[in-house]
Parts: sequence; C-alpha cells; structure tokens
Amino acid sequence: MSARSNRSTAHRTAYSAGGVIFRVVERQVEVALIATDRGGRWGLPKGHVNRGETAEAAALREVAEETGLEGAIVRHLATIEYWFRAGSSRVHKYVDLFLMRYQRGDVRPQEAEVDDARWFPLAEALQRVSFERERDVLVQVQSLLDQGVDL
Repeated sequence: MSARSNRSTAHRTAYSAGGVIFRVVERQVEVALIATDRGGRWGLPKGHVNRGETAEAAALREVAEETGLEGAIVRHLATIEYWFRAGSSRVHKYVDLFLMRYQRGDVRPQEAEVDDARWFPLAEALQRVSFERERDVLVQVQSLLDQGVDL
C-alpha cells in the first residue's frame, strides 16, 4: 500500500448563509462589508446555519451579529460553493446569499470574528471585496439595479 492511500481523504460539508445588506443614501446604493484577517480581507457577512434554522433566518442573524445591522430579505441572490482545508480534512462549503434591505442599526463589527464593518457605495464595494464569487454576487445586485428592478 502506498503512502498516498494511507492519507486521510476525509471531507465534510458545511452550510452558511449571509447577504448583501443595502441602503440608499442620496440616490446612491451602499452595501455593508466586513473585514477579517486583520483587515486584509473584505467580504459579505455570513455564517453557519444552525440545526433547525432556515437559511433566511441564519442570514438575517449572521448579518446582524457581524455588522450590527438589521434588515429584511428581498430575494435570494445565489448559492456559492467552495472548498477549503480545516486541519487534516477538506470542507465543501455552500453559502446561500440573500439581498436584504436595511431597516435599522448602526455599524458595529462583531469583536470576536470581525475586524471592521463599513458601508461602501456599491461601485467601491465591487472593487474592495476580496473573493471573486462574492464580487459576482455584487455584480448581480448592480445588474438588478441597471434593469430597474425595484429593490
């Protein structure tokens, strides 16, 4: 038996939810992003879906926990997936992302998990976000706006 066949090929599946929370300020759409990795990575707020929790409920909870902002779901935007390593196993992660209309709250980054949270004009958020799949979701939001879809 080769050394390669003795290696663990264990993998697991993880489910998260989050979203693009937006507001309109002086006719300009702004979205909230979070920073992690000591402020080196900007992305959409998201987190684990608890057992018995819907993706929508998890998305609202995670956005509120990570940013301090409360919103209402407008629509499902996308399910993104990717692989990453956690110790010796590989994780296949699925993330449901929702468009959310801001309702209330002040930006307050979650101290335990988030380095910063801020509102950005959508065009700036498209440039700042670190992950291509999340950028694609922001492009989708921009496309909805360009089509005149009522958000």
